[in-house]
Amino acid sequence: MAGYGDNAALDALVAAMGYSYPEGVTEDQKTAARQRGSVYIDGLYGPRFPGVPTGGAVQEREWPRSGAHDVYGNSLPSETVPQRVIDASLEAAFLSLTNPKIFSATYTPGTQKVLTEVKGIKWEVVGHPSADGSMVPVSTVIEGILAPLLAPKNIPAILVV
Repeated sequence: MAGYGDNAALDALVAAMGYSYPEGVTEDQKTAARQRGSVYIDGLYGPRFPGVPTGGAVQEREWPRSGAHDVYGNSLPSETVPQRVIDASLEAAFLSLTNPKIFSATYTPGTQKVLTEVKGIKWEVVGHPSADGSMVPVSTVIEGILAPLLAPKNIPAILVV
């Protein structure tokens, strides 16, 4: 299973963004990180990508896609992966290299809490911890890269006006 982009593209993104790799990062580690980054992008954003996977359910990745348009109405070629998807995946790969377990957290959804009192140290469960994606780390950089491609969150399958 191949990740989006390649190690040369990852190196270029790291340089362009002014990042630096942790000391001793190998080509094999970059390749593995690209895989983790691609899995993260497909898993978190796949349902919000426009169109459908060109190869159907057996397709390895969410892209390429057929019938896809960006938020501006521009048609996206069904045989390619948008550069924004590649860049977002590489950004996720870099995050994975700097914090290898960032995308593999294990959690119990009902335990998300916030401190509500200091002297008595009181915690209160907040939000909707069982909602899809509620405990998944989100990068504002990745959100910004993908914004022109994504459908809005939580829209109904059928909208009656």
